[in-house]
Amino acid sequence: MKRLCLSTALVVSLLWVVQPCWSMETEDCLACHTEAEDVGEENAINGQLFAVTAHAEEGCTACHEVGDEHPDDGQETGMAATCADCHDGIDSQYSASAHSANASCTECHDVHQALPTAKVSGLQMNAVCSVCHDSADVEESHSAWLPEADLHLRSAACVTCHSSAEKFAVSMYVSQREGNDRYADFVQLDYQQLKQFAGDKSVETLIDADQNGEVSMDEMSAFYSNNERSGLRLWAMMTPDAVGHDFKAMENRADCTYCHSVDPEVMDNSFISLPQQDGTYKLIQMEKGSTLHPLFGTPDFYMVGASRNKIMNILGLLILLGGMALPVGHGTMRLLTRKNRRKEH
Repeated sequence: MKRLCLSTALVVSLLWVVQPCWSMETEDCLACHTEAEDVGEENAINGQLFAVTAHAEEGCTACHEVGDEHPDDGQETGMAATCADCHDGIDSQYSASAHSANASCTECHDVHQALPTAKVSGLQMNAVCSVCHDSADVEESHSAWLPEADLHLRSAACVTCHSSAEKFAVSMYVSQREGNDRYADFVQLDYQQLKQFAGDKSVETLIDADQNGEVSMDEMSAFYSNNERSGLRLWAMMTPDAVGHDFKAMENRADCTYCHSVDPEVMDNSFISLPQQDGTYKLIQMEKGSTLHPLFGTPDFYMVGASRNKIMNILGLLILLGGMALPVGHGTMRLLTRKNRRKEH
């Protein structure tokens, strides 16, 4: 009897130890769930993008419950975790916002493509918002108080002003007039389009010629000189380092001097953001000060007020006063000497 009990305990123990070896691995899931023909469009994911997410590091079974015989067991896949289980701080912040009553986490985020802000473009950030917020309505509401509303909306991610993010960067994207028509609007180019210009070299070489991981003013100047005919330009957007999830109108963002001031801290970092073959974006640091440099910076980006100089301010004021003094002085002298002029006549 004692031997039977020990044998039973040993078998149970071995089953418990070996069981994880029988469970589904992420590779097993991706073998099917990257093929829409096998699992249907609603259950297929982009394997390349998923591979670079933090969720991929956790593995599929961290969120999904499946049986060892899946999918042959005919059982529905269950959830092993919710977003709040890992993102409790974000969940608390978002739950207190007005958005939480209108959209769940997965209505804004594709959990299989959940990338950090550094790996997505400003336009991709705004595309999430535009699912509910019509672009025309947004521009109209902002035009009521914001000068050049269209330009501002194209130059900043929505979450730059509508979240509690505190650190920002200027992200520069390679763009070209649509169809290379001189009268068309500029559009950002994707990886395949940039690859046509780069040829057998990496797309990074289009602007980071020496590929040292930093774009100098000389390289930026060369970029514009070399691409004068092809029409490649750089379009800038102000994007946050990390996004808050309180989503509301931040009062300090309505103050123009938050951005439009001398050497604004929010502009300390600037990057070239290049699309990659896997669908993500790669940041390349720009030489400090190159974005806002009044003479040698990018010709397509100028932050009003950011490059002001006290000496130039004084000289400008003196020129203005001098220009006013001449007609005022001349008029005053004519007024004071009018009697003498009458006697002469």
